[in-house]
Amino acid sequence: MKQIKRETYLSQIRKYYELDLIKVLTGVRRCGKSIILKQIIEEIKSSTDEKHIVYINFEDFEFEEIDTAKKLNEFVKSKISDSEKYYLFFDEIQHVKDFEKVLASFRATLNCSIFVTGSNSKLLSGELASLLVGRTVEFKIMPFSYLESIQLYKENNKEIPEDFIYDYIKWGGLPQRFEFSEEKDIKNYIESVFNGIVEKDIYKRDSELEKYKFNTVSAYILSNAGKEFSAANISNFYNNQNENNKKTFEKKTVYNYIEKLEKAYLISRVKRFNIVGKEVLKTIEKHYAIDMAFRTINTNLVNFEDTFFLENIIYNELILRGYSVYTGKTYKGEIDFVAIDGKKKCFIQVSYLMPNEETIRREFEAFKPIKDASPKYVLSLDKIDLSYDGISHINIEDFLLHKKDLVLS
Repeated sequence: MKQIKRETYLSQIRKYYELDLIKVLTGVRRCGKSIILKQIIEEIKSSTDEKHIVYINFEDFEFEEIDTAKKLNEFVKSKISDSEKYYLFFDEIQHVKDFEKVLASFRATLNCSIFVTGSNSKLLSGELASLLVGRTVEFKIMPFSYLESIQLYKENNKEIPEDFIYDYIKWGGLPQRFEFSEEKDIKNYIESVFNGIVEKDIYKRDSELEKYKFNTVSAYILSNAGKEFSAANISNFYNNQNENNKKTFEKKTVYNYIEKLEKAYLISRVKRFNIVGKEVLKTIEKHYAIDMAFRTINTNLVNFEDTFFLENIIYNELILRGYSVYTGKTYKGEIDFVAIDGKKKCFIQVSYLMPNEETIRREFEAFKPIKDASPKYVLSLDKIDLSYDGISHINIEDFLLHKKDLVLS
């Protein structure tokens, strides 16, 4: 399929094209980082001699032998023939041993602008962080948003499926999944991507990992994305299933596995915000899947009335738009999200459908304990405006398509 231009990200990255900050594109495998890298190259080509552009995809067999910092240094130096600026693009740089050192060297000794991608958050930790403090800028790339998915159909003159929102809730926005029309083919593709991520970014990095345990916990975390989280509950549940009654799942093991899922960009952790005290609580309460398809393949049934699926989509959309997002805690209960932009914020409840007065009242009155005057929203799939008692209602599709936006204060 013809790819769309991912302007959301390109508009953020363009201002850094000529700066000596190392541009780091991170995100889960197959979310479209390589495509964005190539779109950046095409834009730079319009004003730069092509010989001043060096591109290496380290998952391409052609470059398999460039696996150390020394070899990468030699290869790049062989491409430089004058003192003009060079643009260096390294796709999946984590495959190069000690890549941090050679990136620091390029930045210090060459007239260059460096762009790298990586599929593991280790890319921005450890030695790279210490060698290049204040010299990197990160752009977190996500799978296609709902709007981008619609744009992809239009770009390829394909008919948008009826009730596409339900397809998106189930199968998410990994770009290549749209090349398949049959559900069984989509499922097979998603499973192959997921298994590849686990093998390359988790098992390969930790050869001592107990695969059965990890698979069990990761499936639980993803299938319950958005629900209240308790490491103790998870360990107790699986220990009770153990016929020999051996305490094989400890809480620290669960937290370790969650950290690995997060570093592979399969999940996002969400902290609670104390609305009354206006502070972020240390306890991590929820996790959301980076793409809905990873949740789908780890659960037995997709229940469209389960608001956790919709919450997951709204959370990812809010992150895409640059908000800091938390779950909200009141003295009486919880608000789905607190979206913050600088000193401004708003409160959000997510619902599937509100077919009667009782449901409407329940969703809107969740805000009752909040004395804060910041805007409050209920998002649902209802197509009529159900705004109530001074609180705004927005249809989820309208929100995802940017037809209606949030106002923060």
